[in-house]
Amino acid sequence: MEQATRDGPERGHRAKVLLAEDDGDLRALLAEALRAEGLQVVECPNGLSLVESLVSHLETGAEPFDLVVSDVRMPGVTGLSVLEELSELEEHRPPPMVLITAFGDPLLHEFAKRFGAVSLLEKPFEMTTLIRVVRGAIDGCDSVPVGA
Repeated sequence: MEQATRDGPERGHRAKVLLAEDDGDLRALLAEALRAEGLQVVECPNGLSLVESLVSHLETGAEPFDLVVSDVRMPGVTGLSVLEELSELEEHRPPPMVLITAFGDPLLHEFAKRFGAVSLLEKPFEMTTLIRVVRGAIDGCDSVPVGA
């Protein structure tokens, strides 16, 4: 199994993914698949936890996340609102973001594209598709379109 790594001075360091999904069973399945690919995964059960994790890492200068994978619809803070806020950050370079949803429509795809999502995956999706998108985002590829 090849470990996903990020470029730069810390090359060879395992890439770190922040995963937000309010469905516990699906979150566990996604986390397991990402870990099987050699990724570090920090799990968040909701949007508020996602925001807290991102803010904490930015404020403390902790090792940054290489990627955020987030469900769109979660109680409280949605993945869309987090994406929008990240797109407006000027002080820090936010991690790329992959959105997942069971409720995709053209407007959602347009919103995700406008605010810089790497991809918007519609449930159900193949785990191989998620892994391809995640690896592409971590490697800095811009070739995985929103909706892939």
